[in-house]
Amino acid sequence: MKNSALMNKAADNIRILAASMVEKAKSGHPGGAMGGADFINVLYSEFLVYDPKNPKWEGRDRFFLDPGHMSPMLYAQLALTGKFTLDELKQFRQWGSTTPGHPEVSVEKGIENTSGPLGQGHTFAVGAAIAAKFLKTKFGEQMGQTIYTYVSDGGIEEEISQGAGRLAGHLGLDNLIMFYDSNDIQLSTETCAVTSEDTAAKYKSWGWEVMEINGNDLGQIRKALKKAQTVQGKPTLIIGKTVMGKGALAPDGSSFENKCATHGAPLGESGASFEKSIKNLGGNPEEPFAIFPEVAELYAKRAEELEKIVAKRHAAKLEWAVRNPEAAAKMEKWFSGAAPEIDWTKIEQESGQATRAASATVLGYLAQHVENMIVASADLSNSDKTDGFLKKTKAMTKDDFGGAFLQAGVSELTMACVCIGMGLHGGVIPACGTFFVFSDYMKPAIRMAALMEVPVKFIWTHDAFRVGEDGPTHEPVEQEAQIRLMEKLKNHNGNNSMLVLRPADSNECTVAYQLAMENTRTPTGFIFSRQNIKDLPGSSYQQALQVSKGAYVVSCDENPDVVLLASGSEVSTLVDGAELLRKDGIKVRIVSVPSEGLFRNQSVEYQASVLPVGVKRFGLTAGLPVNLQGLVGENGSIWGLESFGFSAPYKVLDEKLGFTGENVYKQVKAIL
Repeated sequence: MKNSALMNKAADNIRILAASMVEKAKSGHPGGAMGGADFINVLYSEFLVYDPKNPKWEGRDRFFLDPGHMSPMLYAQLALTGKFTLDELKQFRQWGSTTPGHPEVSVEKGIENTSGPLGQGHTFAVGAAIAAKFLKTKFGEQMGQTIYTYVSDGGIEEEISQGAGRLAGHLGLDNLIMFYDSNDIQLSTETCAVTSEDTAAKYKSWGWEVMEINGNDLGQIRKALKKAQTVQGKPTLIIGKTVMGKGALAPDGSSFENKCATHGAPLGESGASFEKSIKNLGGNPEEPFAIFPEVAELYAKRAEELEKIVAKRHAAKLEWAVRNPEAAAKMEKWFSGAAPEIDWTKIEQESGQATRAASATVLGYLAQHVENMIVASADLSNSDKTDGFLKKTKAMTKDDFGGAFLQAGVSELTMACVCIGMGLHGGVIPACGTFFVFSDYMKPAIRMAALMEVPVKFIWTHDAFRVGEDGPTHEPVEQEAQIRLMEKLKNHNGNNSMLVLRPADSNECTVAYQLAMENTRTPTGFIFSRQNIKDLPGSSYQQALQVSKGAYVVSCDENPDVVLLASGSEVSTLVDGAELLRKDGIKVRIVSVPSEGLFRNQSVEYQASVLPVGVKRFGLTAGLPVNLQGLVGENGSIWGLESFGFSAPYKVLDEKLGFTGENVYKQVKAIL
């Protein structure tokens, strides 16, 4: 057991570094970081098992930070382990630094997740714990790691904590340990101004093991973590009462702890004295960016301990690999993140079906041929047709994680974040399904998946007003425009932040899945129809391979008078309209555009070959006209939907709203 005085000094060292980073940047959140230093110091110096020389070791414990504003605490802690230099800490929140205002995922630097929007970080941890449980059924104790996560008052208040807590408790995730930094202080108020709930009782009701401790007491933290590691059949919540701005002093030398002011402002701007606070913590305010020699020695000894612990784990893994060469090869391949090898030509689609049904066909095939794929649904599997996957596997349960289907319940945001957490853990390919209109619930998670470049597959069905009788609450109109923005937004590697695919028939659906499974760099969104769709002219897997270019010519008359373009079910409506136009001697080109983002990545020459300059264009979209504005241009015409939908059978809505071949004919004749 490590010396208490030394451990407390190490925690103070974290406090000093955290406060100094914020002070130098003149921006940030020092108070929470100062309060949480004791817990993170104990965790990293005594409990967290990782390989300093191989940060991507599959069997490592993982730490997920939820309150990203407490990044100074994490950066300071990681500086003690050698992951960050003091110079990097000095560049906190500056252009091009490795220490941005909120942590951004970098496993090499010891950061498992990007965090900032409160509530998502600890939900990622739930997903990682589920992935670890699933993989343990394949690889045994090679996946015996513990998932630790750290949440704040704000993360507990965010609604997503309801879904994360319910799901983790229901599944009995005993490989999950969560520390709740309960300091009773928020940015603008004390927590008592906004909540009076019994958090411990709430988590107990969900089936969690709950402990309440002094979160700044070394002995109590250590005891709680030791006990948490022995808990079986349930996740553990450690509620630690901590002191906001622990160690902070006012200019007159009095305590400046437990103040809202230090939550979101440098000590010197909050009313505290930076110099006196640093001195109080044992540091030198003239040179605050320093690691005490004895603290450096403490962490050097921990590195030696880890070297021995990890050496034993690696030796055990080697022995296991010799006994189980196939499983070892499988684990290596799965964690490489490489796309699975799939013979897509073996998938046989029925003609004239809804693309949600075509999706079910593909998912059924993937369930049998991609062992590490996990699919989730928000209580809609028999309607979003993810049950195509479920029928070939089984649902995960508390006592059996051998199945590859997660029944997430009615919790779209939670489900999305859980799937992101699976992807962050690695070794699995996560996908999740719900109705497209409910992508609204998922937007914060979709954005984080895009920012972190996690290749989750989002399966959205019931793509338009053709949901019909359910009415405007369930009929997506503006959703496609919102999701398509992610195709236009670039990630920090300069690539489209998301791949969005709206296939026009069953064969396009197969190829859409092929592109998604081969896309290991960004999330993918599928937009599928509820209603049946006629196959495109000449439909085949080979023809549909052109989906990889984002847009392609489905059929074309020589020297066309007009280009008709759409995505999804509207393409077949264009085909109906083209028949009428051709009877009038009008020459037509029909273009399917499942992904404008992919299309814009093609050469200028290819784009011009699909959409020739100087030829009139007409676009049809069941969403906002802006969906096709960039492709149709100012000289063309778009028929779209500019209001909420209505409750009626979808064929009636097609007629009433003008989504018919006859109206295509009428509109095109008008522009010609």
